[in-house]
Amino acid sequence: MSTQHPDNVVTPFFAESPVIKGDDEVKEAFYVFSHLGCHEQMWDYEGKEVDNFVVKKLLSRYEHFFREVILGKDVRLTLRVPNPGWEKAEAKVLLETLESIPRSFDAAKLFYGEDIPPIFEVILPMVTSHIELNRVFYYYKNFVVGKQNKSFFYGDITIAEWIGEFKPHEINVIPLIEDLPYILNCDKIVESYLSDKFVEYQRVFLAKSDLALNYGVVASTLALKVALTKLEELEEKLSIPIYPIVGFGSAPFRGNLRPNTVDKILEEWRNVQTFTIQSAFKYDYPERDVVNAIEKINETKRKKGDIIEFDRALEIIRKTSDEYRKVVSALVSLINRIANYVPKRRERKLHIGLFGYSRSLNGSTLPRAIPFCCALYSIGLPPELLGLSCLNESEFEFVMEICGDDIMDALQFYNPNVLQIIPNEVTKRLVIDRFDFEINEEHKLITDEIIRSLDKLDEEKIIRAAYIRRFLG
Repeated sequence: MSTQHPDNVVTPFFAESPVIKGDDEVKEAFYVFSHLGCHEQMWDYEGKEVDNFVVKKLLSRYEHFFREVILGKDVRLTLRVPNPGWEKAEAKVLLETLESIPRSFDAAKLFYGEDIPPIFEVILPMVTSHIELNRVFYYYKNFVVGKQNKSFFYGDITIAEWIGEFKPHEINVIPLIEDLPYILNCDKIVESYLSDKFVEYQRVFLAKSDLALNYGVVASTLALKVALTKLEELEEKLSIPIYPIVGFGSAPFRGNLRPNTVDKILEEWRNVQTFTIQSAFKYDYPERDVVNAIEKINETKRKKGDIIEFDRALEIIRKTSDEYRKVVSALVSLINRIANYVPKRRERKLHIGLFGYSRSLNGSTLPRAIPFCCALYSIGLPPELLGLSCLNESEFEFVMEICGDDIMDALQFYNPNVLQIIPNEVTKRLVIDRFDFEINEEHKLITDEIIRSLDKLDEEKIIRAAYIRRFLG
């Protein structure tokens, strides 16, 4: 699943500016289908202005391609919509988006001459309850489609007779679960949602970036392992295929999924059905490497995951997340100062609502996950290091078995000179002496410049360091 997460350093060739927006995102959807081999494009209505006529534009502009590759059958366009429970200012965008689904169906029917819904699934973010999912499912069924049989007034024709039939009759709702308590109870949310439905399958989207931002790399990784195991058990219990989607970015902190880590990720996360292909993966590597990596993902079958010790994992999640939050609290002002210089790659609005979306930590506000990571990598302080000092030797060994590759991949971007600008309480908690690693000297040279020039920072230095990492944050 190609997504619009703005973690890329390089501007794609089809974009008119470094900030991808509007018509460029329509071109991007065609590019990922036609050139990169992605099966799905997330179309994100959440927190940004989006082209509402994407289906019509894709079919009319790229007719030859979509005659051969059927939109809605061979490739998917999946809408990510705002959650009115948390994003009040965007609430009615949800309704407008749901209303656009039958219009897109009509455009595709004119194009293909048969009933193939180009859009039949939506992703609802920040899910905390099955009730939120039911509201979207039944609003579409009862109010978007259901109104077609009503007359305009007594004795008059129905809406369907005047406007035409509304299809598809139902849509699938994919929960995007992002905060720790709900990730750990994702099976209960999904089971409750499915209790009154007959479905062929259910997809469940588990977040990584905001989970890591709020609780640290260790807690986020362990929580996903627990959640995936619970979804496997639910699949067996209900005898309904449950297909997990996991939102991995290129930074180790945000998932460590890059063209050169695909083999490792596919083995470690073999019980995941769908992986997100974010912008750094797509644009910061040679196209051939990207195509080969996506082909490998597409060809790999989902398998059973590792058995994880729930009690031990939950205890380490509790300990490391508490420790991580203490350390980040001491770094908030420094992070925010540097994040102001992180270049934008997509037009996005700020979120409000859940802790993960307000980014509020002990009264201080954090930036989004990508600029948060970028700020710390840019001064040679990989966020993967934060929250580890609370672990005893046995717990540390357990964590390194689960998260060791991500932590070690990030350590090359550590710069010892960062100790000059961070509080002593953070320095004491870094436990660098527990690791044996080599520093990337090229990255260190640039982060040295950034450390020396905190009072006169500029975007150019941030970008130079990001080029070496091949991800912004």
